[in-house]
This record gives sequence, structure tokens and C-alpha cells, in this order.
Amino acid sequence: MTSGSVRRGQPGQNIVTPAGDASHPEPSAPTPGTPHLERRIGLANAVTLNMMYMIGVGPFITLPLIVAAMGGSQALLGWLLGAAIAVCDGLVWAELGAAMPEAGGSYTFLREIYGREGAGRFVSFLYIFQLGFSAPLSIASGCIGFAEFASFMLPRLQDPIFSAWPGGPHWTNVVAAGACAAIVGMLYRDIRAILRTAWVLWAGVMAAMSVVLIAGFTHFHPALLRMTPHALSFSPAFFAGLGSATLIATYDYWGYYNVCFLGGEIRDPGRTIPRAVLFSILVVAVLYIAMNISVLGVIPAQSMQQVARTVVAEMVARTLGPAWAVAIACLIMWTAFSSVFALLMGYSRVPYAAALDGNYFRIFAHLHPKRNFPDFSLIALGAVASVFCFFRLAQVIAALVVIRIVLQYLLQQVGVMVLRVKRPDMPRPFRIWLYPLPPLLALAGFLFILFSRPQALRYLVWALAIAVLGSILYLLRARSRNEWPFRMGAPEPR
Repeated sequence: MTSGSVRRGQPGQNIVTPAGDASHPEPSAPTPGTPHLERRIGLANAVTLNMMYMIGVGPFITLPLIVAAMGGSQALLGWLLGAAIAVCDGLVWAELGAAMPEAGGSYTFLREIYGREGAGRFVSFLYIFQLGFSAPLSIASGCIGFAEFASFMLPRLQDPIFSAWPGGPHWTNVVAAGACAAIVGMLYRDIRAILRTAWVLWAGVMAAMSVVLIAGFTHFHPALLRMTPHALSFSPAFFAGLGSATLIATYDYWGYYNVCFLGGEIRDPGRTIPRAVLFSILVVAVLYIAMNISVLGVIPAQSMQQVARTVVAEMVARTLGPAWAVAIACLIMWTAFSSVFALLMGYSRVPYAAALDGNYFRIFAHLHPKRNFPDFSLIALGAVASVFCFFRLAQVIAALVVIRIVLQYLLQQVGVMVLRVKRPDMPRPFRIWLYPLPPLLALAGFLFILFSRPQALRYLVWALAIAVLGSILYLLRARSRNEWPFRMGAPEPR
């Protein structure tokens, strides 16, 4: 080799960085028999994994929360605004994912945007550090939703474990943690077996959506969708409610980017990644809005809080009968299980990518010697998520969304514009439509979510605390390793 530098990863996985193109490395061919990620995921599988992540328990269990935030059927505005933000943000993911199709998604994007051996090393480390909190929170939210619908059929699961401590953990928390452990076990296999399982799980997700839509629209009462007087008064209270509703809707839409975390396993990534991102957003937005209209056309918004988070099962019970209500509860549990399956699979690749790059703890770079998946990363995320299963769902969702926006999405929206300036000639198989409008609108939407809600500062403080702690850890580590900002002179080859 006469030019360029080498970054050392797994044995047999040295990554060659050609001279003059330090921001867009290409992996060399792995040594035969060495564990490595394989490009086996095509467009159909990519869309399936995205939709399984997106259509988790969220839209079924958060509908009463969104209606309560808006005070009536005008809650549909939250879903529409959330869809608009998802499209704008999805275009950013599509451009970055097609240009940098590696395992890790945002880790790779932030590292390359802000400088591989400069500030990008710090920003990408901070992203991985917050992922240690936000990814398990996301996983836990799906498992908690799974347990909530289990309690629809077994109400005793709502009882506290310790009768003398009513505010303590309930049996639903134990069920949630057990579901998380089971999913880790299902993912402890090679990618081909996982993709076969994904199709079976996806079929159950579509069945759940179909039953809800049929039950709602065959017993639909348009009068129930009428808004209350002054529902669109555009008062401070209206915007505060819209901010809270959009936060929850944004959580429900998330997952369209899952394919970017699996970039190192995608076939023809320049075409597959953008199509998977945008197609999954379009299909899921239509399904969500149709589902919410169907439910609001059966159960009045004013009485929705009385049936709590199992409102979809209650709607099916009123329209198709109790037996179908049990069936939909089972299908929604299936859906929650499927969503956690997809997102834990995707997130487990991110610490692996960072560790392989030398920017995170080395143990996360380990691949299973026979099945070629990041086994330690998978187990670690599953273990932390099991602990978070003992939190309340509303707390988990709010903390997850705020932490992710502050320490990932804002940096990424700004970053895609920075990269256009720094690297105008970088190969971009997909370019953002109507650039720079989508990233600017996504920024505006995320800032609206952050600051329009009541008690917004509570979760912003959590995000700030994680950022400070992660920064301290990075600086201590960088000083001992002579890395940015302590390194003087040209970087040594890695």
C-alpha cells in the first residue's frame, strides 16, 4: 500500500482510508473465516424492519395521551405535524445514509461531518454515550407497552409486587423485563435467521392494524369527530397542548431511520436506504392517521381517558365483541414485541461501530465468532433496557424524545448543511429534495417540541446532565489517549 492510512478494527477488518478522501472510508475485504457483517438486507427487508420499529405499541397505547394533551379530536393535528417533521427529518437521514452506508448510522454521520480526528470524535462519542440511555429507554417503552396489553387480559398484573408499597413496581414491570430478555435471546442468531423471523413478526403487525381499521370504520360515527368550541383558538394553551401531542406523535413515528443503523448490512445502499426511509414514513403516516380517525369515530374524545391506554382494545370490544378484543390485545402485544425486536437489532450495531473505530470501549467491537453479530453490544443494551422497564411509560417517552433531540437530531440537522459546505463534491446517491428547506423545518419542529410543552425544563436538565457527564468522560479518555483536543501536531495513523 503506497498511500492512505489504516484504521484497525476486528482482526481481518482493517479499514483503508484512501489519501484525499479521509471522510469516506471503505472497508477492505475481510479475511475468509473472520467474523464480519454481511450485506444481505434488500429493500423489502429494510422496509419491513423500519415499519416493525415504527408500528410498535406506541400508536395503540399513546392515543389517549395525545387526545388529553389537545383536549379533543383536534389531536389529529399532532399526528399531522409529527408526520411533517418525520418527512423533513427522513430526507436528512436518506441523504446521509446513502452517502455513508456503514454500521452505526448517526455515529458515522456525526464523526464524518464534524471531523474524524477533530471535533467529530467528541461529538460522535457523546452520541454513543447518550445512546446508552436513549436506546434502552426506547426498548423499555415497547416492553412496557407489551405488558400493559398483557394486563388487559390478566388484570392482576397491575397489582404492586409489594402490597405495602403501592407506588412501587408492579407485575407489569416484571413482564416487561421478561419480554426484553426473550427478545435478546431471539436476536442471538445470524442475520438470515433473524430476517426470516422478521417477516413472520411483520405479518402480525399488519394484522393488528387491519383489525383496528376494520372495527373502527365499520362502526364509524362522524359526529364524534366534531371539535369543541374554540378548539383552534391558537392560544398559549393550544400551542402547549400541540407541543405535548407532537412530542408523543414524534416518538410514535420514529424508526424510519432504522435502516441507517444497519448500513453495513444493506445491499445497494445508495438506492435501498432512501427508498426504505421515505416509503416507510409514507405508509406508516397513512396508517396512523386512519387508525386514529377510526378510534375517535367510535369512542368520544371526552371519555377516552376512562379506558386508559388499552383504548384500542376497548374500541374493538364495543364494535366486534369481547373475543375480538382479546385477539387485538394479543396482536398488539405481538406488535410491541416485533418493534423491540427491530430496534434492538438496529441499535446493537451502533456501539459496535464506535468501538471498531476506536472511539468507544473495545469490548463492544466483539462479534459472535460463528453468527457474525455484535453479541456483547446486544446483551449490554438489553440488560440496561430491562432496568428501565421499571419506570413509568410517560416518563420514559418524554425523557427519550428530549435526550434524542438535544444530543442527536439537532446536531444532525445542522450537520447535513455543514457537510454540504465542507464536502460539496462528496458522492451523494440521494440528495435532499428542496434543500435546505427540510432540515430547517425539521430544526424548527424539534425546537417547538422542546420548548412549547409545560415543564419542558425538567427533561432538558436530564439531557444536559448526560451531555456534561459524557463530555467529562470523553475528555478524561482523550487526555490519556492523546486524542482531540489534547493531541498536538498531525494525527498518527490508526
